[in-house]
Amino acid sequence: MENNIVEIVSGKIRGSFVNSIYAFKGIQYGRATGNRNRFHQPVKPEPWTGIRDALAYGARSPQRAGIMDRLAASGGKTVKEMQNEDCLVLNVWTPVVKNGRKRPVMFWCHGGGFTMGSGSASIYDGTNLARRGDVVVVTVNHRLGPFGYLYLGDIAGEEFAMSSNAGMQDIVMALEWVRDNITSFGGDPNNVTLFGESGGGYKVSVLMAMPAATGLFHRAIVESEPGWRMMPKEIANEQANKLLKELGVSIANLGKLYSLSVEQILDAGRKINRNIPFGWWPVVDGKVLPWHPFDPVAPDISSNIPLIIGTNKDEATLFLSAEYRRSRLSDGPAAKIARNIWFHMATPKIACRIAGKSAKSFLATYQEGRPQSSDSELFSAMMTDWMMRIPSIIQAERKYAQHSAPVFMYLFSWETPILNGRLKATHGLEIPFVFDNIGSGLLTGTGQTQSDLSRNMSETWISFARSGVPNYASIPNWPPYTPGERATMIFDQQCRVEKDPFKSERIAWNGIEPLDLAKAGDTRNRKGRLV
Repeated sequence: MENNIVEIVSGKIRGSFVNSIYAFKGIQYGRATGNRNRFHQPVKPEPWTGIRDALAYGARSPQRAGIMDRLAASGGKTVKEMQNEDCLVLNVWTPVVKNGRKRPVMFWCHGGGFTMGSGSASIYDGTNLARRGDVVVVTVNHRLGPFGYLYLGDIAGEEFAMSSNAGMQDIVMALEWVRDNITSFGGDPNNVTLFGESGGGYKVSVLMAMPAATGLFHRAIVESEPGWRMMPKEIANEQANKLLKELGVSIANLGKLYSLSVEQILDAGRKINRNIPFGWWPVVDGKVLPWHPFDPVAPDISSNIPLIIGTNKDEATLFLSAEYRRSRLSDGPAAKIARNIWFHMATPKIACRIAGKSAKSFLATYQEGRPQSSDSELFSAMMTDWMMRIPSIIQAERKYAQHSAPVFMYLFSWETPILNGRLKATHGLEIPFVFDNIGSGLLTGTGQTQSDLSRNMSETWISFARSGVPNYASIPNWPPYTPGERATMIFDQQCRVEKDPFKSERIAWNGIEPLDLAKAGDTRNRKGRLV
């Protein structure tokens, strides 16, 4: 038998062997999700005879073009991905197949919230990571937007009783596929690490709270988007009723949902969520997702799972528009906001008002810690903290409070030179370093500093996947995070450990509720704004 032909539970597949790595792309782990399978639990594929080619990526979930397409292109390739409802596919990269060894498995959850993106984007190519670490890399596609997160469990009767969180149920089925098949690719089903960035970080957080995912993974990494809370049922019911009304579907005629076109559903979903960023979310339904992932505490069912969590220093620069960067904050401390901010975000002044704090003193804390920063840079720092860094710290604290498995905190501080350095350490910048995919230089630029940092980050992630301890010879010892020491690995030109970086800014947020995007899905919120 040829080495690039592997037999899995469903049948035989043929992959490719390029640059000393085997790649198997577009492997079906679930049946097509259209027609009568739409909005329901995923179904495992029918077995096949003969040999199926696994040489090209499969389809991504139907979605509208967005920021993820531009970020994905930073991998150096601009292949246009097809999209349709036959999107339950995954990709595997491995150094060796069928040799009896069991390598760590690194299972990637892609970004884009729960509405955009694909595990087949070139920035997520697993070739270099698999080669560097002698690991098996898996990326996955699953249902997104209304196809993955329309909640009909309460309003639509028994037929849709388990319809909630279809996109997350897809990922669980993909993890089951790993459990049942990854040995054929040289992987160890008993050593699976989840890792994901942005929306992928949310997904990792949700999987840590899903009973169906218990035992299917053994370590977790949350990059740049912690997931405390998901959507409450009452908000999901309101959203579902709005979508049905927009589609002209009644409770008595739900069968019409199966025959509507993909475009009709996408258009209706965009219309009802036009003022709400990333409007589709997993729902705390009491069944598939029994509770909020990390609120008020970390989930007991994953208390034994070691966790890495962290953010980038300047997350918000990716989202703030050029118009905003020309605005001035000095004429009203933290109060003036440009009209064209991508997320329609509220200002920290509003957050301060809610917490009964002085916006003037709040801004002064940032000015004191960053005396050389411009007004827009100060605002970006506050938005970064509000959106991601402070929620990540709180999630780490809640994980620590279980006293069961270690949690490790990082801050990615290296600033990209592209666009004259304007993006700094922006959202998503760590991805090519983690995947060891800096070759194109489109997002990172090229040079020895980039190569060294890419080696350090990818090797550290690999070490964690292998042993649950993120230590690598070329970086300092990385101790677990505790509320007392707050040890944080700084990934930069010179990696280092700092205790409680930006301490005064962290303290300034005490009593202020960080950004909760899932709560923003409540269309009763005035004008759909995040306040």
